[in-house]
Amino acid sequence: MQQAFTEGLYQSNQEHDACGVGFVAHIKGQKSHEIVSQALRILENLDHRGAVGADKLMGDGAGILIQLPDALYRECMAQQGIVLPPPGEYGVGMVFLPKESASRLACEQELERAIRAEGQVLLGWRDVPVNLDMPMSPTVRAKEPVIRQVFIGRGNDVIVQDALERKLFVIRKTASAAISHLNLKHGKEYYVPSMSSRTVIYKGLLLADQVGTYYTDLQDPRCVSALGLVHQRFSTNTFPEWPLAHPYRYVAHNGEINTVKGNYNWMKAREGVMSSAVLGDDLKKLYPISFADQSDTATFDNCLELLTMAGYPISHAMMMMIPEPWENHSSMDPRRRAFYEYHAAMLEPWDGPASIVFTDGRQIGATLDRNGLRPSRYCITDDDMVIMGSESGVLPVPESKIVRKWRLQPGKMFLIDLEQGRMINDEELKSGLAHQKPYKQWIENLRIRLDDVEEHPVGSPEAASVSLLDRQQAFGYTQEDFKFLMAPMAAHGEEAIGSMGNDSPLAVLSNKNKALYNYFKQLFAQVTNPPIDPIREAIVMSLVSFIGPKPNLLDINQVNPPMRLEVSQPVLDFQDMAKLRHIETMTHGKFKSATLDITYPLSWGQEGVEAKLASLCAQAVDQIRSGHNILIISDRALSATQVAIPEIGRAHV
Repeated sequence: MQQAFTEGLYQSNQEHDACGVGFVAHIKGQKSHEIVSQALRILENLDHRGAVGADKLMGDGAGILIQLPDALYRECMAQQGIVLPPPGEYGVGMVFLPKESASRLACEQELERAIRAEGQVLLGWRDVPVNLDMPMSPTVRAKEPVIRQVFIGRGNDVIVQDALERKLFVIRKTASAAISHLNLKHGKEYYVPSMSSRTVIYKGLLLADQVGTYYTDLQDPRCVSALGLVHQRFSTNTFPEWPLAHPYRYVAHNGEINTVKGNYNWMKAREGVMSSAVLGDDLKKLYPISFADQSDTATFDNCLELLTMAGYPISHAMMMMIPEPWENHSSMDPRRRAFYEYHAAMLEPWDGPASIVFTDGRQIGATLDRNGLRPSRYCITDDDMVIMGSESGVLPVPESKIVRKWRLQPGKMFLIDLEQGRMINDEELKSGLAHQKPYKQWIENLRIRLDDVEEHPVGSPEAASVSLLDRQQAFGYTQEDFKFLMAPMAAHGEEAIGSMGNDSPLAVLSNKNKALYNYFKQLFAQVTNPPIDPIREAIVMSLVSFIGPKPNLLDINQVNPPMRLEVSQPVLDFQDMAKLRHIETMTHGKFKSATLDITYPLSWGQEGVEAKLASLCAQAVDQIRSGHNILIISDRALSATQVAIPEIGRAHV
């Protein structure tokens, strides 16, 4: 007790950090059981980064991703009388199934049905051997699934391995959707950690030192791989569950994706307009790409998987999803800048803090987000081994064997190509991708900046039918807003400085009428992300926005891209709005705007909002079908008899 008074309650030996992530790989692609053992050793050394509560036998989850151990599986299946095709001509699905027999059988039947529906061959099932005698928390044991592997051979219409990977992708997605629609009592216990012809994932609600013990496959000398990617989870925004353990199919992640809600919503919005020459008609079978209740890493992984299956190289897809700071980087190669500038309209950044390790079984690499708030350290040995981890020393190596030791820097990436047998650094990797296609020319052909559009004469604004005070009250402004917030911003371009706390009553509990936007709160990282803003940290922040239709995310070769209207910052003045209203004449019909009135008669009463929203949706559809690609939502018609739908923002046009 006396120690607590003198030193406080903090104890350094009880300190935990974010998730532990790491990998070991042989640059030349040489497979061995030693790499699997070394990866598990890294995992054990990262044990302190995983969350463990009062129950010392229960953590947040851990796992390992390795290349498919063909010799092991071939001999195991031969014992069942099943002869596997040559490597690359079959895939393996690691499947979590419900313990309840009826639900389990229903899940297996749906998966088999999906395999047949896609024209592939069901080779057989294998029970994954697990150690049931090892110490395990009763809570974890109660949630433990039945773990089986399904072996899938390629159909007659599949010639190359990449095509088989795409079919396995479709099988997994369609089967999961079908099982979800069955509404089985235990249907949510079904999950497919991996289904690939290249990689397999062993994971679960396990401690770091339990993974190698629980899955006896990992102890077998026939279990060989040229890479081993491991992760120990420290959950920040979801509860620990068997499926939520990392690695996922392509990534393992240390940190948190701050923008995941927006990223998810934008991906969902794109589902109606995406098309892919590579995936063809199979694309629609993959929807939804992600689910709302998934973790940030799972959502990220789903997007990355879609991009790679649609034909993007995995490094290209990672550069799109986690771009380095480029907009204010004055010394950046113009072609690399053009690469980022072109893709900025196609996909929003998935912002961290995040350190992400990624692999497709042929290449393995790591990248750090633009703020660089998560450590990623690596070393290269003289026998062509690369060891990467959340911290130094995850796998002890004699200093005499180390050729290079370094860390990932903000926005940087490195890649190991196991097929080429070499490591590719950030400069070479990104320059190669930036020079593949004429991105600079594409941008010049497609982009129109609103600032460059010829100004349209703005007449004197019409006199409002209601007084200024009435309009201020109608839109929820207060004298405090004007005095302390808006006046300093208008006069000096300064924003009020305050703490992260807000001692005013929550809108739902306040006895005052609150504007609609007060009922919404901004999401922010739960893992010690310092506040950032575009003034103090201009190098990593951007205010550029795009107006008009989004490009097809999966259009790799720019078959029919839309024009892009770019604005330097999201707040538009009267002149900017005048440009938008007359954009058709000033851009020779490339853009066409329509204004939707969001006011409705006061006499409609409380049901007026719902009725007007339905009307607005119908009007929006009609305007889009008639060729308009910019919709302006306006509340200018507000009057004593016309009520505006409550606004989310404070901009009134």
